[in-house]
Amino acid sequence: MHFVQKRLRLPAVSRGFHLITDLLVAELPELEQIQVGTAQFFIQHTSASLSINENADPTVRHDFEQFFNRLAPENAAYFRHTLEGPDDMPAHLKASLLGHAVSIPISKGELALGTWQGIYLGEHRNHGGRRWVVATLMGR
Repeated sequence: MHFVQKRLRLPAVSRGFHLITDLLVAELPELEQIQVGTAQFFIQHTSASLSINENADPTVRHDFEQFFNRLAPENAAYFRHTLEGPDDMPAHLKASLLGHAVSIPISKGELALGTWQGIYLGEHRNHGGRRWVVATLMGR
């Protein structure tokens, strides 16, 4: 069994949903050595998320942002956690709903994503900054 774990630094991006599949794979040349296994990606932040969805049409990412902004609006009168700005508590809610980790099968040295699937970084803060992702590869 082969194990690899790396802490990967993502570039700062604007608020919204961003495809990061290629960024992650570029930092993991060890992936090619695994014929059968699993890759897990975990974001080390409470106001950003990881998920898997449509990788072709950018309107999907736009629609995600619009939906989650309505689901967890800024400046809601019932929020008490507002010290870091009006986007802070909604960002925590979005991250909790979407999740902090994704697991993907590895097959023949590649992530076994479906044809139209990609890994999304959900940046839920207006100025979130650079994010850290822990990547763990396991397999043979």
